[in-house]
Order: sequence, then C-alpha cells, then structure tokens
Amino acid sequence: MADANAAVLFVTVALVMVGLLSGLSLLWALLPVAVVLFIFIVARSLKGRDEFAHLNVCVLVLGDIGRSPRMQYHALSFSRHGYNVTFIGFLGTKPHRDILEDDRIDIIPISELKSLQVGPKIFVYVSKVICQSLQLFYVLMQLEDQAYILLQNPPGLPSIAVTWLVSRIIGAQFVIDWHNYGYSIMALTHGERHPIVKAAKWYEKFFGRLSDHNLCVTNAMRHDLLKNWNIKATTLYDKPPMIFRETPLKVRHELFARMASAYPPFKACSEISKENTDLTAFTERNTKTEEVSLAAGRPAMLLSSTSWTEDEDFSILLKALEDYEGIAKESQCLPSLVCVITGKGPQKEYYKKIIDSKDFTHVRICTPWLEAEDYPVLLGSADLGVCLHKSSSGLDLPMKVVDMFGCCLPVCAINFQCLDELVKHEENGLVFGDSSELVEQLKVGDLRDQATHSSTPLTQTDSRSVFITVLQMLLCDFPNEHGKLSHFRKNLREGRQQRWDENWDLNVLPLFKEHCD
Repeated sequence: MADANAAVLFVTVALVMVGLLSGLSLLWALLPVAVVLFIFIVARSLKGRDEFAHLNVCVLVLGDIGRSPRMQYHALSFSRHGYNVTFIGFLGTKPHRDILEDDRIDIIPISELKSLQVGPKIFVYVSKVICQSLQLFYVLMQLEDQAYILLQNPPGLPSIAVTWLVSRIIGAQFVIDWHNYGYSIMALTHGERHPIVKAAKWYEKFFGRLSDHNLCVTNAMRHDLLKNWNIKATTLYDKPPMIFRETPLKVRHELFARMASAYPPFKACSEISKENTDLTAFTERNTKTEEVSLAAGRPAMLLSSTSWTEDEDFSILLKALEDYEGIAKESQCLPSLVCVITGKGPQKEYYKKIIDSKDFTHVRICTPWLEAEDYPVLLGSADLGVCLHKSSSGLDLPMKVVDMFGCCLPVCAINFQCLDELVKHEENGLVFGDSSELVEQLKVGDLRDQATHSSTPLTQTDSRSVFITVLQMLLCDFPNEHGKLSHFRKNLREGRQQRWDENWDLNVLPLFKEHCD
C-alpha cells in the first residue's frame, strides 16, 4: 500500500512539473494535487480512530535530526512520560544513542530534496517548495492517529502550512516550537526589504497564528510573538540534560587518546617521554597504577561549536588567535592554545582553508566532527568556551552556551539582544561585543581594568581587540586556581542549574496533560 501511495505521489509531482513546463497556468498544474488531497481526506475519514491515540505524538523537524538536539530532547521527554513518539526529519547525522535505543521512539526519515538546476530561480524555488510540501503531506498522512504534532520552526517553509493542514484533517493539536524566525535568517542573505523575505515573513506570521499551542526559547521572543503577531507562547528555555557535566580525568584521557590518532593537536609533544606513562597533550596516565592526572605545562583548550553559518563570524576568532600567537611569543605567563571548533555547515570549508594557511607555533586549531556521545565529554574537558553566535532576530539564545554551562565551562560570548537571559557578565563568563559608539581612547590596559571591575559587557568598535584582551586576562598564568576562569567555574558549580527534564516537566508537560484531561 505504501509503495502504491508513493507511486501516486511521484506521478502527481511529475504531472505538476510537466504542466508548469508546458505553459499551463499554476491553477491547472496544481489540479493533480487537489485530486490526491481529496483521496487522502476521504480515505482518512473512513478509518476509525485508535483508542490510544491520545498517547501518540509526532515530533517534526524539516532538517537533520542528528543536528536538532532540542527536538531530540522533546522526543525523549515524551517517551519518558509514556507517549509513543514518531520522529520525522532528515537522517544526515546519527542521532543520539538514547534516541536510537528507545522503543517508544520511531524515526521516519524524509528526503532532503535538491533544487532543480534548470529554469529561472523563482521556478526552481517554487518547484522545490511544491515537491517538499507533497512529500511532507504524504508522510504525515501515512501516520497512525496522532494527538499532537510538534513542529520546529525554523525551518518553517513549507512545513508550517502543511502541518497545519494535516493536523486539521486528522484532528491533531498543532504545536510550534519557535527557535527563531525563518524570515530573519533569510534576511541575512537577501536583506530585509527583499520581496522573498517579506513574503516569508507574511507566511510565517499568517500560518503561525493558526497553531493550537506555541513554545519559544526566550522571554524576549515570547513578548515579540505576542506584541507583533498576536501569538501566545510558553517560554521553554534550553537547559542541559544530565549528559552534560564535568568529565572525569580518566574519561578525558580516553577521549584524548582516541582523538590523538586523527587530530595531531591532541598528541603529546614528541620531545616529552616518561617511563610507564601514557601521554596526551593534556593528560598523562600511569600504566602501572592507572592513575590519570593533568599534564604539567599543558596547553589551554579553547572550544567552540558552530553550524558554520552567516550568523557566526569566525573571522573574529581567527584574527584574535593570530594576535594571541604574536603576544604569546613575547609573554611568559600565557599558555599555548589548542582551539577546537566542532560542527558542520556551509562555511566550514571556507574557514578551513584559512586555518590551514596559518603557520602558528603557540596556537593549534582543529575542526573535528564528533559523535553525539563524544561531544559532551569533550565539552566537559575544555578550559574555556567561546560563542560567536549573533542571533538573526536578536531573540534566540545559543544552545551551545547552555551545554557549556551544564559542563561548568566558563564562556566568552559576543553580545547581542537578550543574551543576558543566559550569560551573566562577570558571573559565569565574559560578554564582549561591537558598539555603535566609537570608543577611540579605550586601550588594552583600560579594557583589562574595565573587565575586572565592571558588571557591564565589554564594548569596542573592534570585537577582535576586545576578544584578544579578554583571552589574555582569562588565560594569564594558566592554570591559575585563583584566576577568573576558576572563579567563573566555581560559580557554575555552586549555582543550582536546572536540567532539561525538570524544566520540560514544569513548562511543557502541563500543556499536553491538560488537553488529555
């Protein structure tokens, strides 16, 4: 039956394409879509509803499931409370082991459709949206009875409209989890005044208001949704699950030893050799006693994760590291650095070429892709986290910082609107950023003094200058038990951090329980 339906869908798409290429109007070309839609609706109405349908939840992301941690956490939380979860998305990256091993979670992959390479750009874009809409509609209509469909936005085109339509047909509650605004991401490339950005904004606003419930990632976004789009939402802050914690020394050493085979910065210096000792760049293990300790004179590990997109300017970090290299040559108090940048994305190869062209002595950079189980271990082993995320809307928060705080890892973050909902300057890290006001007289010494005594984020017209100053201040005399890094880490350890499960049970579970009751 599924094969037959797939064949019908394929023929429908083909007819639409043929119709458009033949010069038919869009209305006539879409006639097969209307026919298929009518058949699906009739077939669905003839099918009885499952008595346990109220325990069925569909979690949907029109993106890579493995790179959608928040939606994975949603799925696990639903499962923990007895719901049967259908998880739909692209299977580009392996999801976390807990997702794969959960009997209540069933993953249904969808294809990431590629654009046609012929015809005008608008035709290419419209054809992709139509094909994606038909595929998504087909997959959703094949599901068993669902009580809820939880959709991540962005990406929301065409998933918001299609999911709303299907939810109305099958009688499911439609819930949107707003991570950001899709149109604001498009504006980074096309500009806010571009017609396609304006159309995307209208689409997102119109169909977003048709949802039954809404979640969002910050209070700033909750206020914005209500004020500008009349959408009521519940704030569900990203919180780290229990897998994010400080990594024991033995586990660190095991990870470093594995990574050393593929990434030279994790290897011990070839000049260093100790009897009965297994060495990495950061740790040493006594092969007789199995005791693991941090290596004397080890480099500091700087860690940043990224999706390599336009909302993160990694030139700031690379230029700062170049400056650090020069300063470290003249300074006796600054350690060598190993900068680890994890993640995948469209601009990775561009920056990797720049990184490979550098000839550093005191700074080493590697860009690994880690398995989902290894990422928290590495994060819990680092000395300083760096976040260069600039929200396209100014209303979302970087999940990477949430994970870093879960590992009690201090953070150095570039400032943007609403970041203070997460990063507390001079408490759990330092915030630096651009300023529209020229601070021409601000010198390095003044910056250090300001960072030491001020509770306000550091500002300068040159983010690179501020960042390099922050690095010097945090890493001076590393490892220093009485330095700022140790102070921030101590604050993170002593502060009671709410975890994902507790946060989800408090803010999300009541929404679904209320509907069941």
